Amino acid sequence: MSSSAPAQNIAVLGIGLMGKPMATRLLQAGLSVTVWNRTRAKAAPLATLNAHIADTPADAVRDAHVVITMLEAGAIVRDVIAQAEAALRPGTLVIDMSSTRQSEAQEFHARLAARNVNFMDAPVSGGVLGAEAGTLAIMAGGSESDFTRAEPILKLLGRPTRVGPAGCGQIAKLCNQLIVGGTLGIVAEALMLAQAGGADPAAVRTAIRGGFAESRILDVHGQRMLERNFLPGGQVKSQTKDLENVLIAAASGGVRLPLAELLTELYRTILDVVPNADQSAALIALERMNPGKRVGDGPDQLP
Repeated sequence: MSSSAPAQNIAVLGIGLMGKPMATRLLQAGLSVTVWNRTRAKAAPLATLNAHIADTPADAVRDAHVVITMLEAGAIVRDVIAQAEAALRPGTLVIDMSSTRQSEAQEFHARLAARNVNFMDAPVSGGVLGAEAGTLAIMAGGSESDFTRAEPILKLLGRPTRVGPAGCGQIAKLCNQLIVGGTLGIVAEALMLAQAGGADPAAVRTAIRGGFAESRILDVHGQRMLERNFLPGGQVKSQTKDLENVLIAAASGGVRLPLAELLTELYRTILDVVPNADQSAALIALERMNPGKRVGDGPDQLP
């Protein structure tokens, strides 16, 4: 076992694109990990790393000191918590690393507190590659004592930062997704403008890297757009959900975010077309608004 990892039983609920590599890292660190997934077959391969495979959420959490949930949306988190909560022992720490609404995180916190179960929301950014490499940005909302308890575990997954009380992790994630989504949209527009103006989009991307326009998104997703590689890391449906939650949070806070409104509408135009495509498919949404215009000449790589 890693010297930085506490000797605790961990349950991971949700073994999907993100949950599987996260659980893998915990297992590779020598932790005792029980996993559950609605589709058991997705969790089964982790048995080769000595994971215990549970049949139900309740079975997974029964002996856990820390429970990590990584699920698709708040409604699913609510359902899984309902299935598990009777088996949670007082003092257990539940860390929801899904992307939900702030109000949902606060609801889960209150619901579990009534059972003397601790709760943190700790959504992440960094995608599948970040989950595999253990370099996720982790935005944690919860008490200082819960964060101190969770930090050694979260450090196995990435770089955790406490941003405030329960619910604030989700606000930080929305800020992240707003910046990511906005930058994706602008990079797509820049590449299309380059091509429409007769320049080589790939050469334009190379030329502006290193200047103030440089970003991780221009680097990674700009190249994906040029290659038309829309196989998912993040997904259109997740980005759209996050942007819709941005607008809900903005309304709750009494502010209007006009760029967020435009960006949300852009992603909504492809939500029913390529919901499982990578979020860099913002380029596809832009091309649908500009018939006959296309960046790159390769075939689309889609899930």
